[in-house]
Amino acid sequence: MAEIRKATGFIDWLDQRLAVNKFIKVMMTEYWIPKNINFLWAMGVVLMVLFMILIVSGIFLLMYYKPDINLAFDSVNYTIMQEVEYGWLWRHIHGVSASVIFLVIYIHMFTGIYYGSYKKGREIIWLTGMALFGMFSAEAFSGYMLPWGQMSYWAAQVITNLFGGIPFIGEALVVWIRGDFLVADATLTRFFMLHVLLLPLVILLLIAVHFYSLRVPHVNNQESEEFDFEDEAKKYLEGKKVESKVVPFWPVFLSKDFFVVGVALTIFFYLVCFHYDFAMDPINFEPANNMKTPAHIYPEWYFLWSYEVLRGFFFDIAGVAAMDIGLAAFGFANVIFMLLPFLDRNTDHVAPAHKRPLFFVWFWLLLIDMIVLTVYGKLPPTGNNAWVGFGATITFLVLFILLPIITKMEANCKCNTGGCK
Repeated sequence: MAEIRKATGFIDWLDQRLAVNKFIKVMMTEYWIPKNINFLWAMGVVLMVLFMILIVSGIFLLMYYKPDINLAFDSVNYTIMQEVEYGWLWRHIHGVSASVIFLVIYIHMFTGIYYGSYKKGREIIWLTGMALFGMFSAEAFSGYMLPWGQMSYWAAQVITNLFGGIPFIGEALVVWIRGDFLVADATLTRFFMLHVLLLPLVILLLIAVHFYSLRVPHVNNQESEEFDFEDEAKKYLEGKKVESKVVPFWPVFLSKDFFVVGVALTIFFYLVCFHYDFAMDPINFEPANNMKTPAHIYPEWYFLWSYEVLRGFFFDIAGVAAMDIGLAAFGFANVIFMLLPFLDRNTDHVAPAHKRPLFFVWFWLLLIDMIVLTVYGKLPPTGNNAWVGFGATITFLVLFILLPIITKMEANCKCNTGGCK
């Protein structure tokens, strides 16, 4: 047992028992971040703040919400929105933060792709990040169902039906997920449990693993430059702060993060107060009615790209049903990003996309294609809309099939420096 002496203060008393000062050094004051980064590297902290806002606002909403199909709609749209003082504000905060958090996730994800932050020792960072994306998606979907409006009900009907396409166990799995043969009270209760307990716990665990995995290979930088963090940290501690290529996480880096968080929250509360409707579908202000199907069923905007991939194949091919092809494409789209570190065959060289000519073109084609998928995912799949959606779906699939080929070509001809040699 370590020697316990008379403490000089409360922090010293804690330090002798919990090694507080050592923890602060390891996690903050001597955790080193490259200087050569921009505001895009603050998205992780912005996500943490938004997640905390989601939790706090969710707790306030939980006080009045009723997870019962006969009470859920009224508890949200009358009790919370009209009777509880400032209940409308907490609902707007919760709904807008759910949408904004996905916008920041996509920025964070495409920043990592652009700068190659998923490669060469950072694979676990990427895998845990994509696992977080999956859990946030499940959390968002389960929350979308809770108001028990028209779109909540029919979105749940469509999404749970997807599992019916799994061979052999599909039908039984759908019944097990719903807790009934139809989307009903048991389904709402199960998704309520997932939304308020199980998924948040998994997300918190993944956040801890994600941050831990970030510490070993360290943070990437704008030029993907590799250097000895220990040597650079030594320079900083010796007072050579200008020469050093790193800064401590606290207070230097985090203070800059706080500025970005401040800007993000300014935009966030502007949306909450003046444009909250972008995060709330008007159809969902109608009570769920299993006898009245909406003219056009679609998910929230952050799922539209994968939803368009699901319905992109609207005709049978070689005797295979369009629904089965779409389901396979949907599964492909939701798994393929996690495999990115293994699809990129240019494994020896980490560089931003603008220093990788072939990958640069691939990146922008992917981004544009996903925007097209998102736009057309909300439009009725008829006429030209269906064909544009089909073309964008094929483009998405082909881009990822080509990724190993073009990155292998880059590796073979050393295109990383701006031209083959």
